[in-house]
This record gives sequence, structure tokens and C-alpha cells, in this order.
Amino acid sequence: MSLKRQGSRAFGLSFRLAWRNIWRQKRRTWLTASAMIFSNILLVFMISLQFGSYNMMINNTLSMFSGQLQVQREGYHDKQKIRQSMANIRELASDIRKRFPQASVAARANAFVLLSSEDRSFGTQVVGVEPDHEPTVSTIPGLLAEGRYLDDPDAAEIVIGSVMARNLKVSVGDELTFLGSGKDGSFAAGVVSVVGIFNSGSQDLDRSLAELPLGYFQESFAMADSGHVIAISLDELSAIAEMAEPLRHTIASHSDLVVLDWEALTPGLKQAIQADMTSAWFMYGVLIILVAFSVLNTQLMSVLERTREFGVIMALGIKPRRLAFLVLLETFLMAALGLLIGVLLGSLVSAYFAHAGFAYPGMDEMAAKFNMPAVMYPALDPFSLLLGPVVVFVFCLLAAIYPALKLYALRPVEAMRAV
Repeated sequence: MSLKRQGSRAFGLSFRLAWRNIWRQKRRTWLTASAMIFSNILLVFMISLQFGSYNMMINNTLSMFSGQLQVQREGYHDKQKIRQSMANIRELASDIRKRFPQASVAARANAFVLLSSEDRSFGTQVVGVEPDHEPTVSTIPGLLAEGRYLDDPDAAEIVIGSVMARNLKVSVGDELTFLGSGKDGSFAAGVVSVVGIFNSGSQDLDRSLAELPLGYFQESFAMADSGHVIAISLDELSAIAEMAEPLRHTIASHSDLVVLDWEALTPGLKQAIQADMTSAWFMYGVLIILVAFSVLNTQLMSVLERTREFGVIMALGIKPRRLAFLVLLETFLMAALGLLIGVLLGSLVSAYFAHAGFAYPGMDEMAAKFNMPAVMYPALDPFSLLLGPVVVFVFCLLAAIYPALKLYALRPVEAMRAV
């Protein structure tokens, strides 16, 4: 008989023995497996809900204004100076729009001004936008609480946030005066009519952002045909990596331009997600360690109560490593049972809430701070469904190492005398 065949038969025998041994104490096995199953169900649901909330947070934040990708002049993101502009920005945006029909593209220009009404003045950011294309990149045009959005690229019109309107004490139809600095260092000033007031749900955005037609902006700030940002919106986050590199090749002839993804554009959002993930895994870790100690206790008791049996087997010539492998195989089968049942039930729970949504009292107020809806939907993908159970599985196997190592210190004669 070949060595390979002998090894196969030996493994098959060990597998049958391990399966039989874990059912010697059915109650104890089911109690330990139930701890794994419960923890796996909880981890599958919580992690999938967590990942789903991250996707919603990212998509809602990026679709509000910034987009998933932006083309800018190198260094502009760090120090937003009006002189760091791109020439022929509308032509470049049109070229990107033609090359990437799956993306929504809009050109913008930015400046900081003193915005004044009859009663008050406040410093704010004004953004020159393309009225025809901005609604495809930003959700702000669809969040108007009063009035209408911009429709004429050269009109002296402005759309402001609800907090800014309240601070300036203006409404639709009123006039505002802005005063800033043009690209050439000249004074930029103008009188514009408020045609719309938006309410994004974000106090900071509603307080600090106003939009002008791009054509009027370029004329007022001596920008000629230049601008600062080309914002690009995609339907899925996964499409960012697929588009970023081809987009860099498209603008390769413009050596001073760069492509920035959402992580570079909104680093605070990424840091918030990482901080939340770290705190969550601290709690998950406590749960996983408790389950691992449960497995350690079960397997240690199993080894101790079979001391006499192991002593007899070792006296017959079985090596300690074979017995240690048997204990590890028993743990593997028990952990696999907990993983399969836990993932199955956890997936069913997550699938239900992915369809019905998940919410709890007070969630709407907390979600509004992060520009999120009041109902969350778990993310159903292999990574979110298997990450937690696989970690539990690994820790359970690690917990069985100590009981398995005790067999190496076992002496057959002393073991056979054990009661």
C-alpha cells in the first residue's frame, strides 16, 4: 500500500474519530457550538450593517457636492488660491464627458467673498457652476426649499443655503452684493438676485456655500475661460479605481493637473470611518475572546476526562502528535459547524434588513449629522458576511492549541492510573 493511500486512510479514520468524539457530550458540544453560532450571527449582522452604513455615508456625502473624483491643478486642494486655475475648463470637462459617458462631469470655479445684504455681511465661498451639468454631479439643485435653481450660465443670479439666508435675512427675490478678489488681483464685485434657497440638512454646508452661474463667475472674477475643479460623479464606488487611471491618461498632456479620489478630497470622512471601525472591532474582539475561552474550556475538559483513554492509546504506540491532531480536528469540526450555521442564519437576518431597512429610536437625529438617511441597509457581500465568522473560526482553533499541547506532557503509565 502506498504512503499516500495510507495517509488518506489515517486521515479518514481520524476524521471519523473526531466526529464521534465531539458528540460524546452532546449537551456540552451544542452549548459551545451555540456560543459560536450566536456570535457569528451577531457579527454577520453588525459588520454587514456597519459596511452598509459606510457605503451610504460615503455616497451621500460625495453626491452632495464633491463627487467621487476631481481634476484639479496640482497643489490647489491644499491651498485654494484663485490663481491656481485650469485654462479652457469647459472644453476639458466636455472632452472628459465624451470619453467617459458612464460618468457625470461638471466644471466649477471657486472664490471666497464677503456677501452682504441690506442688514448683514458674512464671509463665504461662492462656486461658479454649469447650470446644465451641475445637477448630474451634486444633489444640491434638487434640495431647493424655495425658488428655483440656476438656468442661465451668464445671469447675475445666486443660490444660497438656508442658514446663510437666515443669517443674511434674505429670501427669494432679494439682492445680495459680493466683494472679493479677481484672478488678476483686481477687485471682484457684483450685485446678484437670490433665485433659490437650498436645505441640504448639513448646517455647515447651508451656512458656507453659495452658487453662481459659471459664465457670470468667470466674468466677475476675471477668470476668462478658466476654472478650478472638474467634479466627476459615478454610480458606484467600485468604479472609481476603474476610471481613475484612464482619466489620468486623458489629462496627461496637462502636466500640471492631477486626479484626486474621494479619500484625498475628504480625508476626514475616511478617518471617521476608520475610527468607527476600530471602536467597533474592540467590542467585537471582546465577544470573540469570550467564545474562544468557551472553546478552550470545552476542549480542556474533553482532554482531561479522556486522560486514561489517551494513556492506553499511547501505550499501544500512538504518538502524541496524532492525538494532538485529533483534538485540533475535533475543534475544527465544532468551529466549522458554528461557522456554517452562524453564517447561514446571519445572512438570512441581514438579507431581511437589507430589504426592510434597519432603524432605532433617535437614529434620525444622529444620521442627520452625517448626512445619512434615517434607515440603514446592510451590505450583502462575501467580505462583510464572512469576515467576522472567519475570525471566530481562527480564534477557536488557536484556543485548542493549549489542550492539544498538554498531550505531549502525558505519560502513559501515569495516565492509565488516572481515575
